[in-house]
Amino acid sequence: MLRRAGRVAGWAARTGAGLTRRLPGVDLAGEGLRQVERQVLSGLRRRLDEVDDPYVVALSAASAGNEHNGNNGSPAQLVLAGEPLRTAMKELLDRSIGFDRERAREYLYATVLRRLTPDEARIIAVLADGDPFPAVDVVAKGSRILLRNASTVGISAGVTLPDEVPSYLTRLAGLGLVDITDDDPVLSAQHEILATDELVRAAQASAKRTKLIRHTVRLSRFGSRFWAACDPAVRTRVE
Repeated sequence: MLRRAGRVAGWAARTGAGLTRRLPGVDLAGEGLRQVERQVLSGLRRRLDEVDDPYVVALSAASAGNEHNGNNGSPAQLVLAGEPLRTAMKELLDRSIGFDRERAREYLYATVLRRLTPDEARIIAVLADGDPFPAVDVVAKGSRILLRNASTVGISAGVTLPDEVPSYLTRLAGLGLVDITDDDPVLSAQHEILATDELVRAAQASAKRTKLIRHTVRLSRFGSRFWAACDPAVRTRVE
């Protein structure tokens, strides 16, 4: 028990240090530095705004042309007609001709970034320290999954909606930003803590016979490259 408590204490210290290094605002001393951070974030918003959604551009152009021709068709009718979809694809293909590697990579990362929620950004920031986190699936008889990707990473990240962490991780895995792999014995104590989580216990109580399938959550290689490009701390230091 003492050894287990020591491992848990060490894990808590590491995650606390990770939060201090990664999460916004915690290492800023004084209003001057806070102003710099706001300027960085404003610049990031402008960069994101420059990455126009080709479908939205095409739909807006089609709507404008429709009004010019005196047709009162709705945007939904335009979508059904298929022209904005074709125009959007042409827009992407045209852009691909003029993109170099750096611009193509920036466009990719910006597109991914625009799909993240603030809570998901906090999870990415914590995982960027390199420490793995436990995750579990609650599975009922017949391999029916009652809960997928419950994890303690949300608590460490201080997310606003901890009940949505399973959905956050599923989305992040779908975007290729995190890897959810097999159980890591090093996380045994953390998995035991996770087994007491309210979401996990509620899922277990919803069926007669359940089992926990242990997993490990890490930032993926793509996620690491994405964070290196988007890490606001790096931009702050440069400025």
